[in-house]
Amino acid sequence: MQALPVIVGFGGYNAAGRSSSHQAFRRIVLESLSKTEQRETIVGLACLMTLVSWDGESYRDVDNNALNAEQVADKFSERVLEGTLIRRLEDSLFDPTKIYGHKRVNLQTQSGEAVIFKMGKRDMPSSIPDHWDVKPLEGGGFEVHIHGAGEFLVPVYSEQEAKAGGQLPTGFDPAAHYNSRFHPRGLQLALLGASDALFSVGIPWETIAASVRPDEVGVYCTSIMGQVTKEGLGGLLQARLLGERTTSKQYAMALNTMPADFINAYVLGSVGHTAAITGACASFLYVLQAAVQDIRSGRRRVAIVGSAEAGLTPEIMEGFTNMGALGTDINLCKLDGTEIPDWRRASRPFGENCGFTIGEGAQYTVLMDDALAMELGADIHGAVPDVFINADGVKKSISAPGAGNYVSFAKAVASAMAIVGEKTVRKHSFIHAHGSSTPANRVTESEIFDRVAEAFDINDWPVAAAKAYVGHSLAGASGDQLIFTLGTFKYDLIPGIKTVDKVAEDVAQKHILFPLKDLDVSDRKMDVAFINSKGFGGNNATAVVLSPGKVEEMLSSRYGVAMQDYQQRREKIRRAAEDYAHRADYGEVEVVYRFGDTLIDEEGIDISCDRIHMPGYEQDVVFDKANPWEDMA
Repeated sequence: MQALPVIVGFGGYNAAGRSSSHQAFRRIVLESLSKTEQRETIVGLACLMTLVSWDGESYRDVDNNALNAEQVADKFSERVLEGTLIRRLEDSLFDPTKIYGHKRVNLQTQSGEAVIFKMGKRDMPSSIPDHWDVKPLEGGGFEVHIHGAGEFLVPVYSEQEAKAGGQLPTGFDPAAHYNSRFHPRGLQLALLGASDALFSVGIPWETIAASVRPDEVGVYCTSIMGQVTKEGLGGLLQARLLGERTTSKQYAMALNTMPADFINAYVLGSVGHTAAITGACASFLYVLQAAVQDIRSGRRRVAIVGSAEAGLTPEIMEGFTNMGALGTDINLCKLDGTEIPDWRRASRPFGENCGFTIGEGAQYTVLMDDALAMELGADIHGAVPDVFINADGVKKSISAPGAGNYVSFAKAVASAMAIVGEKTVRKHSFIHAHGSSTPANRVTESEIFDRVAEAFDINDWPVAAAKAYVGHSLAGASGDQLIFTLGTFKYDLIPGIKTVDKVAEDVAQKHILFPLKDLDVSDRKMDVAFINSKGFGGNNATAVVLSPGKVEEMLSSRYGVAMQDYQQRREKIRRAAEDYAHRADYGEVEVVYRFGDTLIDEEGIDISCDRIHMPGYEQDVVFDKANPWEDMA
């Protein structure tokens, strides 16, 4: 009997808002919600975007006017809608019309005349070029004479070819919510996202940690670009070109392991397991697989799984543009026959498209084994029984899709049928596609879905695509898919691909369905979702996700009458989680950052041949002395 990895908490941030309590999901299906739910979503986002604040009795705008919820929604609805989802990049990140750089210029003097200028001592290069004649000046400084040809780097500004992005909601600054000095933006998002997920559980972390051995906790997080803003890798690489100095922190902060390391140390204070696995744009599912396998095997009982990426930088966007992967302004205009691009509809999965749109964000989930969730009364939002990863083999190019996704996707469908039955998969499942919005993806991924559907006798199989709303958040892309999948389970709505007028003619759709409006599935509850993800290099991954209703059925079979006691304990936990959701909707961004806390007293570590006791931890680490290869001894 294996443990079932169940989702007991989730959180994070992307262009649609906060993930916990399904705020971001509600934003992307806003028009399909009740009037009350629409208002609550708008008001919560207005608080997150600092358009209003809550003083305990009423909302206050920037002029300190008191407002009720209805007034907030009426006054700020348009600004909330305009300041969320994919849109033209805002200058708060960088000005996409004025990207700083240098151009090499060769200067040639005329008829032997010299170019003469003065320089201060501090401005002189440490190595004087051969064609410079330098004379000291009275009072300090130097006069420089340049004869003949000379090469110079001249500051220039250029315009970004792609100006659309899945930027965080306007006015929401991760750095403003804790002592974030020296932290790259991706690392800020990691701390905020993991904290949001932990608080959403409704059980204090101290209670969870005391219920398991220290080594039964795992943190599985990653990023693929590293920390690329100026505080990390970006600053490290740019410093010399900009005439600046590197700092002692830039290299360390640049590592792609930092999200896992920071969460483990400064959010959890754990001495357990960490893993930072990369699989290009499928990385979230790579770390999710590692966590699922460890929980199923019993190695881990609690896992924090996620990724954080802040890839909206000029360098990264230019790199993808030069590959022909990004949807540029000029190509969007060509598609639409317009002079001004429709940045809101830049990402068009499975429609006529011209490239993907980069997004930023962080998504985290809290997993437990089913026994621990039962013991603690944790609310269960779904389960991930398995994740399948398969490579492409020989490829036409490192960025081109390949054959491996046929294997990962088909194995996921076969596994789900074995777990929940063929009828459930055929009638009560859907796909959350990678849906990158490139011409190659729309053809190849739809072909995979359609052929697998035919093989397993599935028809009218609904497909969702998160990137239509929030863009491609690179390492975190399949995290966005998972978060929105949980929203479908909660609200019985499959988000339509609303940036597309019609499905492209070269998209396979004999057995699959691409809803262009939100699809109400309340009449046929979705019990299973397949999250599909693809990455450069031939990294393919597909996860099986079960609905909370289906998980409860399975737990009832395993635990019988014990479910009644669990359900009673769960009510208290649900109330605690709801309390956190209310605070978050009022704009209270709660961040756990334990830097400076008391260190573990290493002198107090007690070691025997059977166990090790760590000061400050409720339970001991117990050594497993069983020999798995006893038959070979």
